[in-house]
Amino acid sequence: MKLSELFRNIRYTQLLLPKDEVEITGVNIDSRLVTQGDLFIAMRGTQTDGHAYIPIAEEKGATAIVCETMPEHTKPDVAYIKVENVQDVVGTIATTFYGNPTQRLKLVGVTGTNGKTTIATLLYELFRQMGHKCGLISTVCNYINDEAIPATHTTPDAITLNSLLGRMADEECEYAFMEVSSHALAQQRVGGLCFAGGIFTNLTRDHIDFHETMENYLKSKKSFFDMLPRDAFALTNLDDKNGPVMVQNCRADIKKYSTRTICDYKARILETHLDGMLLEFNNREFNTLLTGRFNVSNLLAIFGAAVELGKEPDEILRVLSTLKPVSGRFEALHSSEGYSAIVDYAHTPDAIKNVLGTVNEVLRGRGNVITVVGAGGNRDKGKRPIMAQEAVKASNKVIITSDNPRFEEPQDIINDMLEGLTPEQKKKVISIVDRKEAIRTACALAQKGDVVVVAGKGHENYQDIKGVKHHFDDKEVINEIFNA
Repeated sequence: MKLSELFRNIRYTQLLLPKDEVEITGVNIDSRLVTQGDLFIAMRGTQTDGHAYIPIAEEKGATAIVCETMPEHTKPDVAYIKVENVQDVVGTIATTFYGNPTQRLKLVGVTGTNGKTTIATLLYELFRQMGHKCGLISTVCNYINDEAIPATHTTPDAITLNSLLGRMADEECEYAFMEVSSHALAQQRVGGLCFAGGIFTNLTRDHIDFHETMENYLKSKKSFFDMLPRDAFALTNLDDKNGPVMVQNCRADIKKYSTRTICDYKARILETHLDGMLLEFNNREFNTLLTGRFNVSNLLAIFGAAVELGKEPDEILRVLSTLKPVSGRFEALHSSEGYSAIVDYAHTPDAIKNVLGTVNEVLRGRGNVITVVGAGGNRDKGKRPIMAQEAVKASNKVIITSDNPRFEEPQDIINDMLEGLTPEQKKKVISIVDRKEAIRTACALAQKGDVVVVAGKGHENYQDIKGVKHHFDDKEVINEIFNA
């Protein structure tokens, strides 16, 4: 692609061009990946400044550089494009280079604190079963039709994201469903994309280490709905107080869903079990393999989005009734000794509350709830004592353990969680740093009819310790114990 074509719709403040027309063969924000003919975009990140790597990109053959500050020494055969804010233009550059993929397929984004993975993944599976070619961009894994591509972030960087979407469009995907994180919105990773629809799940405390305040976190999420075009749909959750706030300035066609009030998409729980529920959606009954009030909201969002995309309600519910829970999202395992285990990704106070509330609703006092929970290192410390409080309030026994400690000491994280508990509450708590031993202890305490909830890591198959990812899978550990 010619440089002039790539920058046709991008404002720049200074331009240095070589004599000949510049041909761009690739786009990169990582100097290590630059090859001959690439455009290198010097991003200012939270850890490093891409401007420091301009010389490396030049040495590797970059033929154009996008920057906010011109380098002291420039090369005559390299183009330099200075812009006010690189973050504001990287998305547009990426989507233009990859052929504007979201103009060739229908992209639906899901944002909120909890529920993004379940909604995006089940929409992908729903439309696949309805005979459509689809793509998925999610925390667990990315997919282009049947091809699985490992995920490193909830929402990839703008270059990776547009590369994936470009491949989806080239392989004739009609739809793509993606999780849109608050980090991605704040960092303009989705800039330049055209969404056919957006879904809001809920907003509770998370990522305060990055956003600093809940107000900033909310504004980041809201910006997604502010950017939706008029011909898109915006589906918002009225059961969350922030649901109406999200769509205040939205130009898209606003639709609402709720388990409490009459609106466009309404749900009612008729029966609930650990392995499924009988529900009523807009006066239609159907069975689902998912459990929990939070999953009723997730399923209702899926139902509403599918209707907005033109699918027949009865056919949607027929297929939805066959879909299984997403890996590590309220995933039930059953022991031969008569107790069960639930593996869930719950890593926020609200998610802990929802998962344990669901278990207690099913048990109705006919068994004990034993919870294994920890908190991630180098993340929002303020939520740690609140998570411990929620776990203790809804459990008969709590084992506080290590999650992904990253570069913190696991015992320090555990101590932060214990700070939120009264002396009386601490009587219900055991702290065990070793996560495998914590799960073993919980299972050893369980009797027939009890439920062990292992929260925090869900689908993850590693523990992040001092920068090294060690293999660790909660489900593997539980199955080992069940089969011993």
